[in-house]
Amino acid sequence: MDLVEVAPNAKPPVCRIMDYGKYMYEQTKREKESHKRQHSGRLKEVRIRPRIEEHDYQVKLQQAIDFLGKRSKLKLSMFFRGREIVHLDLGIQLLKKFIDDLKDYGAVETPLKKLGKLLLVTLGPISTGKTKKLKTVSQGNKSPDTAEKPSTKT
Repeated sequence: MDLVEVAPNAKPPVCRIMDYGKYMYEQTKREKESHKRQHSGRLKEVRIRPRIEEHDYQVKLQQAIDFLGKRSKLKLSMFFRGREIVHLDLGIQLLKKFIDDLKDYGAVETPLKKLGKLLLVTLGPISTGKTKKLKTVSQGNKSPDTAEKPSTKT
């Protein structure tokens, strides 16, 4: 058994008689357990080009939706090669379209900015309450029970 100072800043300081090794073991165990439940600010990146084809665009969009669905932040970057930088306006339009397609899943955290040959936007996931609400509203009118049935009268 050891005499351990528990609260040194209290007046008067508080000491306790305990097994110090067991106390330290339990402290580290508690810290590890708290880190398991903690969601760190993960940042995922999706890179696209200004001349992306439609299927590739849809694949990247689905990746971005998956990242935002897993509560990760998303860094959307468009990089230009060679003379593509001349058509910066086409890249900006494509990024705005991408952001518009993701508006149900994430919100823009940092606005569009240009860094050399890169255009960058950071999106964060929207709260789960809004996501559930969007899903119920979109599925609300499509249930088979409320669908109109054709009349058999002639």
